[in-house]
Amino acid sequence: MPVASTEERLLSLLATLEECQAIVLDRANDETARLLSLAILELRMELHKVTDSELKALCDMMASAEPAPEPVRRLPPYLRLIK
Repeated sequence: MPVASTEERLLSLLATLEECQAIVLDRANDETARLLSLAILELRMELHKVTDSELKALCDMMASAEPAPEPVRRLPPYLRLIK
């Protein structure tokens, strides 16, 4: 399958999941909304080529009360795209 087609399909799936999440949130079903958030995160990571280790580094940096070491602070800018 061509890359453009794969990316288009992932973007379409992402839009559908985000619509479903909005509907679920309107119905106050928080647990299902959280599960959809995880699926949305996985798709965004795949689209932006973010690895698990990069996401973990970002989470560790954000959770840390201390300033992060210089190498971690210089994460790629596309990590800001993950909501």
